[in-house]
Order: sequence, then structure tokens, then C-alpha cells
Amino acid sequence: MTNLQIQNPISELLQKRGQNREMGLYSCCSANEYVIRAALRRAKDRDTVVLVEATANQVNQNGGYTGMTPVAFRAFLNRLAEEENFPIDKLLCGGDHLGPLTWTHLPEAEAMKNAGELIRSYVLAGFFKIHIDTSMRLADDAPNERLSDVVIAHRGAQLCRIAEEAFAQYSAWHPEAPAPVYIIGSEVPIPGGAQENEDSVTVTAPEDCEATLSTFRAAFCSNHLEAAWERVVAIVVQPGVEFADESVIEYDRTAAHSLTEHLKRHPNLVFEGHSTDYQPRQCLRKMVEDGIAILKVGPALTFALREGLFALEQIERELYGMMDFPCSHFREILEQVMLEDQGQWTKYYHGSMPEKRYARAFSYSDRARYYLTNSKVQGALRLLLDNLNTAGIPTALISQYMPVQYARVHAGILPPKAEDLLMDRVGDCIDDYLYAVLRD
Repeated sequence: MTNLQIQNPISELLQKRGQNREMGLYSCCSANEYVIRAALRRAKDRDTVVLVEATANQVNQNGGYTGMTPVAFRAFLNRLAEEENFPIDKLLCGGDHLGPLTWTHLPEAEAMKNAGELIRSYVLAGFFKIHIDTSMRLADDAPNERLSDVVIAHRGAQLCRIAEEAFAQYSAWHPEAPAPVYIIGSEVPIPGGAQENEDSVTVTAPEDCEATLSTFRAAFCSNHLEAAWERVVAIVVQPGVEFADESVIEYDRTAAHSLTEHLKRHPNLVFEGHSTDYQPRQCLRKMVEDGIAILKVGPALTFALREGLFALEQIERELYGMMDFPCSHFREILEQVMLEDQGQWTKYYHGSMPEKRYARAFSYSDRARYYLTNSKVQGALRLLLDNLNTAGIPTALISQYMPVQYARVHAGILPPKAEDLLMDRVGDCIDDYLYAVLRD
């Protein structure tokens, strides 16, 4: 059997959705260790797969803001899976927004060369869900015009060809590897949520969806990528969901009806929904039922992590605040680091100084996640967890500051250890996505 005959587990799951317990798939778009461990634990508890995706700015050939290349990130994921006793064959790895995202300041030739190396590095590292995103303008594109579908599709096909060439090389070393599946689209929400608060967002028109599919199909065929086109499993659309600094636009099934009905013309495809963070679980379930079968989530997971860290710091203060003992001062150090390096939040947070201070801590955009790998923040986080584990956490304080986790501790399901409480808080968010994609 050749690699092209080995079915990608993502393709298999989507083809059989509704027949088995999996109705869809959620994607954990995070490189944070605690978030990924939480996803692995929840998937293990529910006996299902877990899909982890890295974005082009998180992980790339130059290290990204995490400092990890695709090879290093894949090794990181494998290590976490091993430590959590999670079956490696149920760990699915993907690349999100793979394209010239981080090189938009460069002219097309140079930006696309970098994008090609990016996508090659992902495939050679064993990532087999590839979201090709060429929807952004580059330095020599007209600055005030939306890119045409033809340009977006042409650039996308260029990158797909590089991915296919890389997979041919990879499969020579790994004959058991399935060929990659592709996600395409020309109406792609920017990573990390909107930069301005909005009351509504325009749903992708069915005719625009069809035009994108037709244009991409033509571009793939003109580049002799017919076999790769058969492995396009999803198209990114805007189903009417978005979040920003302090707002969330919920899914409206009626508003999206024309779009989701149009999907029935393409039984081999599903929609991929971006910016699904903070959607109520019933909205997530409706999205999956309506064919938006891949749900991407990222900031909501680190938002839950931040909530857990702030709650644990409150517990630490109760235990150590009246004693001559070094507390972590986690929130204070996080704020200090964000003020020292403002590059990741200034475009998102506006208003007075108190309003921006509030946003740095509590915004739905959760720009604080970019600072969690900072050495000072990491030191404070480690001290926080060590302090709590050394002292032991009274269940009364868990009840006060983490009541959902208290119920699980009280039932004997969850150990009252700082790391376990923290990851279980992230798990609360993951549970909403598992509710949406699994049929019990």
C-alpha cells in the first residue's frame, strides 16, 4: 500500500462523521504546555483523538515567538503525549495559517519563498493537516484592494505543490505516513480575533464560497495537483462568529442558513470555523450540526489558563500573605513584562491607562498569552505552583476560588494539586468543544 492509499485519520473522521460518535473535530490552537496537557487529558478521558495546531507566527523555520521550529514542536508534542500516557496514534498535528502571514512586509517573490520553506518544514516534521492561507496582501500588492480569488488561489497552489514535494520526500523515510489533507479559503479571519469590537460580522455568501472553490480547483489543476485536490477536506468561511477585546458575536443558525445549505452541494467537504472562542456550547454544537465540522480555538484556552493562574494566586495570597515568605507576585510580574514589551498588545487595547491595564489582564483577545513564555513570567508561575504544592491547598480555598474544580476534588476525581487544578480549569473550556463534536 502506498502513502496515497493510507487514509489520513482526519479525512476518515470527517467522511464518517455522524456515523460514529465523532460528529466533528475541534482544534487546539496553542503551544502552551498546560493547555496541551489539558487537551491530552480530556481526550484520554473521553477516548478520542486530539488535534493540536501551531500557527505560522507561533512555530516556523525561524522559531516563531515560541522559539520552536516545526521539528522541535512535534518533538515537544510527542514528549507531552508520552508523559501523559496518551496514545501517539491519536495525536493529530496540524499547521494553521501556513503562508506568507509573517512576511507581509516583503514583496511577493521573497514572501512566498519564505512561505514555501515554512510549509515544507511543517510537512517534513510530520504535520498532516495543512491550512494553506494566502489571503493576506503582500508589500507589492495594491494596498487598498482586496486580493482577488485568482491571486489567492494561485499562491495557494504554489504552496500546495511544495507541500506535495515535501511529502514525497517524507514518505520515503516514513512509508506508513498518510498523505496530508488541506484546508483552503480566501475569506479567512485573522488569527487571534478582531482588533476592533464589532456588533455583527458578515456571513460568507454562498456564491463567494462557490467562487473560491472553483478558483482553487482551477489553480490546483493547472499546477497538476489533481491528487492533492482530492485531499482538500475543508474550506474556511466566516459563519458569523467573531470575538474581540470585550465582545463576542455568537453563532446565528438562521443568518448562516444559506451558507450551510450550500455546503450540501459538496458532500466531500466541511467548513472550518475560525474564531470560535467564547461561543456557548450550544452554539458550538449547532455549528457542527450545520457542517462547520472543524472548530478552531486558541485564545479561549489560554484565557481559561490565565483565569486559573489568577485564582491560584488568590489562594497563594490567602496562605502566604500574612507570613514572611516569598510569594510569586504572578499577576504583578506579568503586568510588568507586558509594559516592558508592548509589541503584542498595543494594536488591540485602547482607551485610558486604567482601561488598558484592565484589558492586559482580562481581555477576550488574551494578548497576555504571548508573554507566558517570558523567563520572568515563567519564574513567577513556577514559584506560584511550588508554593501551593509545598503548603498544600485547603479544600475550602479551592471552593472559594475554583468552585467547579472543588466539586471534582470533593468527588475524588481531581487531585488538589496546583497543576491539576490549573489544567482542569482549561479542561472546562475544552469540555464545551467535546460536547459539540462528540455524540455520547
